[in-house]
Parts: sequence; C-alpha cells; structure tokens
Amino acid sequence: MIEPHNVEIKVNGQLYRGNVEPRMLLSDFIRHELDLTGTHVGCEQGVCGACTILFDGQPVRSCIMLAVQADGHEIRTVEDLSSTGPANDLELHPLQDAFWQAHGLQCGFCTPGFLMTLVAFLEQNPQPSEVEIREAISGNLCRCTGYQNIVEAVSIAAQSMFGEDR
Repeated sequence: MIEPHNVEIKVNGQLYRGNVEPRMLLSDFIRHELDLTGTHVGCEQGVCGACTILFDGQPVRSCIMLAVQADGHEIRTVEDLSSTGPANDLELHPLQDAFWQAHGLQCGFCTPGFLMTLVAFLEQNPQPSEVEIREAISGNLCRCTGYQNIVEAVSIAAQSMFGEDR
C-alpha cells in the first residue's frame, strides 16, 4: 500500500494542510479534494490548456503535475479571479468582464484555462500587441470561437486594467 504524503498548499489565499496520494494529479486534487471545479480537465496530457492554473504566479498545466509537487507552493484557480462586492454582488475580474463584453467564449469549457493564462500574461505585458496576445494563447485550445473574440477581449481587458493610453 502506498502511503499518502502530507502537504501544505496555499490555494486562492487559503492554506490547505492534509494528505494526498502520491500519484494524485494536481487537477484532480483541485477538483475532487478542494471542490474547485472551475479548473477543467480536457486532454489530460498538458496540450489543451483547459486545466491551467497559476503556480507561484506562473501558468502551469495542472493535469501533468502531481499534487505532492505543490507542497509548499501557492496556487490560484479561476475561482480566485472574481470577488464578492458590496451587497454580495459578484464582481468579475476585468479579464472575465472583457470576455463577456467581447463574446470571447461560447461553451465556456476552455475559458478558465484561457483566463488563468492571460491573467499572468497581462501582469507581465500590460500593453500587448495582437501578435503577442495570439502567441500567449497559442497553448490554449478552443473548439468553438475561432479566437478573434478572445484576442479582442484581451485588448479590452488591458485597456480596462492599465489605462486608455495604450
């Protein structure tokens, strides 16, 4: 019998301490142990990008990492982007709002992975060109949109987050 490993992981600002099976994927840990189902699992090979999270601030594919590898690290999932504002109204992150404005999603399955990839991208590149945006999303697959509205959403978000003088 394989013994579980003790882990301590900061997830969306909350510290998680517990045991995980040594072979449990980080995506399964997030979805099944923490009940954070916004992280989607598509290909289970790190190709589609649907499972992208931020690992110590960097976008990573959670379907090709083990939960034990997150021990001592900080992860953010798509659930951490929005917040509850006054009167318990949900306040979307500017990138989420831009996706809504530009119709940057259709079925929504790939959207959490795009959002987490792009949050990190915009933090490092507040005035991206269309070419830079397309390069940033090249590792995320969408079977519905054709990407143009996603690119537009990133431009809208950059303007909203970092000002109109782009």
